[in-house]
Amino acid sequence: MCDYYSERDTAAANAHLDVIAELLPGVLRKGLGAGKATCQGEVLEARGENSKARASYDEAVRIATEHHDDEMLANALFSRGYLLGLQGNYSAGLVDLRRAQLLYEGLKMAHHALTTLNSIAILYNRMGDNAQARDMYTRALRAQRAAGMRREQAVTLHNLGRANENLKDWAQAREAFSASLAICRELGYARGQAYALRGLAMVANALGEPRGALVSLEQAETLQSQTPDARLKAQILLARGMALASLDRLPESIVALEGALEIFHHSGALGELATTYTHLASVHSRMGDWPGAYRDLMASKEASEKLLRNQLDQHFGMLKVEFDTATKEKENQLLMRENEASEKALKQERRVRHLQRAVIGLTVMLAALLATLALYQRRSNLRMQALAMTDELTGVPNRRAVLARLEPLLQAEGSSMCAILILDIDHFKTINDHHGHPTGDEALKIVASRLRAAVPEDGFFGRLGGEEFLIVLPRANLGTAKRVAETLREQVMSIDTATWFTDQRRITASVGVAVGRAGVDTPSTMLQRADAALYSAKRAGRNCVRTEPAVA
Repeated sequence: MCDYYSERDTAAANAHLDVIAELLPGVLRKGLGAGKATCQGEVLEARGENSKARASYDEAVRIATEHHDDEMLANALFSRGYLLGLQGNYSAGLVDLRRAQLLYEGLKMAHHALTTLNSIAILYNRMGDNAQARDMYTRALRAQRAAGMRREQAVTLHNLGRANENLKDWAQAREAFSASLAICRELGYARGQAYALRGLAMVANALGEPRGALVSLEQAETLQSQTPDARLKAQILLARGMALASLDRLPESIVALEGALEIFHHSGALGELATTYTHLASVHSRMGDWPGAYRDLMASKEASEKLLRNQLDQHFGMLKVEFDTATKEKENQLLMRENEASEKALKQERRVRHLQRAVIGLTVMLAALLATLALYQRRSNLRMQALAMTDELTGVPNRRAVLARLEPLLQAEGSSMCAILILDIDHFKTINDHHGHPTGDEALKIVASRLRAAVPEDGFFGRLGGEEFLIVLPRANLGTAKRVAETLREQVMSIDTATWFTDQRRITASVGVAVGRAGVDTPSTMLQRADAALYSAKRAGRNCVRTEPAVA
């Protein structure tokens, strides 16, 4: 009962702990004291007090070992192994979980052994081995279905959904979370329903369905209030912050993300910390808080690098444990085959050779790990550079990126003429004023998408600022540039606006064209002439193309 209430009702769990404490002095099976310590740890873990929970699990392992109670020892090792994995101590967590699995198998507790296999898969998932974790969940799920273990199926389906979520296989993730939710509803398992709904909300966020995500999260929050699971609350807040950001409800998004951040900090969940900081940085940058965005990005990078180093260290630690185990087994075989004198000599020789191989192998692995870390650092820097050259709203190159490519094009010796187009969405302020900024933002995204598809293969474009886009056409003369400009104008006019405007109005654009020559023109002079042509198009009634001649 204490175990049952630890994830549902803290007060009821503590009441059962008090009863256990009163009964323990009179029991013959002293190992049951480990059961009390294990349940105390689960209550603390549900509240997010992981350090205190770890101490309780350590005490449970000590008591069970002292009294040779294998069942209580397996339970304590299972709980401690799961917590160690949550804290990032993967090698120690794996050792505890494997010991628990062996004990359950020896005790003929097949269902418990299956649940432990599921937890081992969770650990691999946290280490980044998502594909291997998915395979383990699939095997466990088959066995649980054969045994009719409904609640365990719900948990495994949720974990399978998380593995697919990490692999960005959104269709499979949605299928697994939906199946988990159905079983949890059948069983009346509120905590499981909340976890499954959080998973469905994350899938909806990834697929661009923030309103659907919020509907799932409202249900999840109601169910979460029935369980003292602090980490579940933080995950719901993270998903909520992401959905609100997609809907441009930025102040509310920050409140949700900062709430999640506080809980993740308290529990030391590095992966979730890095994700939360990344989304906070995005929201702060959209609100114009560049110092805050930079601080969040640096915090995200620090958490990500710490997580990566920890994963690499733990991989190394598990390899070392396996190496040491294999070495001891071979040494035992030698002891059985040889007499004591010759055995000692052979043992020394073997140890030297094994140590040499270990040194060489560990050196190679360390070099590989350092190379992986360096590659990760380089990719991180490249991502930050890409962000600096990309328009955040539309995802196309920004003004700095386009002009950086135009300038060397004009400076190259022997280059032919070059054309630029400035395309401006007509009456864009009216769209924002009458239909709201979210509609205006959506219009900018769709126009950018149309331009990306229509700009010729050798050309490039980006957002110049506001509702203006700059298109560059290398080696294009005036006639070619005008034809391309007309095509782009028509593409903008063809956008279906029925979902935004009830008056059947169309989005139109005016285009200014300027042609120059390399070695003569500069980006500044070409922009001035294209801008003058654009104003000419505006004065001519908009929704048209106008040109300015090249310099003499």
